[in-house]
Amino acid sequence: MTAELGFDGKVAIISGAGGGLGRQHALMLASRGALVVVNDLGGAVDGTGSDKGAAERVVDEIKALGGEAVADTNSVSTPEGGAAIVATAVEAFGTVDIVINNAGILRDKAFHNMDAAMYDAVLEVHLRGALNLTQPAFKIMRDKGYGRIVSTSSGAGVFGNFGQANYGAAKMGLVGLTRVLAVEGARNNVRANAIAPIALTRMTEDLLGDLGQKLQPEFVAPLVTYLAHESCEASGRLFSVGGGRVAEVFIGECDGYTSASLSPEEVRDNWSQITDREGYTVPAHMGDETALFVRALS
Repeated sequence: MTAELGFDGKVAIISGAGGGLGRQHALMLASRGALVVVNDLGGAVDGTGSDKGAAERVVDEIKALGGEAVADTNSVSTPEGGAAIVATAVEAFGTVDIVINNAGILRDKAFHNMDAAMYDAVLEVHLRGALNLTQPAFKIMRDKGYGRIVSTSSGAGVFGNFGQANYGAAKMGLVGLTRVLAVEGARNNVRANAIAPIALTRMTEDLLGDLGQKLQPEFVAPLVTYLAHESCEASGRLFSVGGGRVAEVFIGECDGYTSASLSPEEVRDNWSQITDREGYTVPAHMGDETALFVRALS
């Protein structure tokens, strides 16, 4: 039997951990010895209102099971809120080792009917929220030469989903953030990855129907737990997860077509070669992608 992944002494911040996926991440990490900051504003699915007790209830669950945790009810949607969450971790446990960006809201509507307030609210929580929370933690991680960051993307951003232009844009933005953090954190042993989960939560219960019973949120926590562990060397990667299934999702680049005198007509006439997916490459960072051009143009 292989050794169990332990987190003794590691300090984890989990945003949106008052229920759903975040709660499961918090319970699993705490059960394996992590010291957990349970962050949750306790708002409704659309981000309105608050329930300061949501985070406290999860902390009580963790303590009842013999774990250690503290509650935090600051909002990730402002830089001040993000800094305050990190300060909670440092005050309670002395440092930050793990950040799991999980907080999210929904404001769904067909694109032609979506207003600016709907964009702003969703981008503030999902994308800016991850920036606001991760940056102060990232500075601590760089200075001490260790960190693990897991951000919650979505198939709605990677593959597209009707009525979720704001949510999809924010979630694909998290993939870009993850790729950059992986590059910038590499020399300081800071790894960053993203997940695209499908699970039955408050945000998806109206969408999944009968399938939801096979997609309980506890099926997502094992992947997050591994990605947050010190033994995980993967970085800058994206994984689909749900119902016990885990699969890597990647962005590849075709070999393409090259011409020193490229014209619109050449693009048209060589479209099949431009879009031929045989022999594709999966760049790990911008340098890898640039190398494809160097090779093609040499």
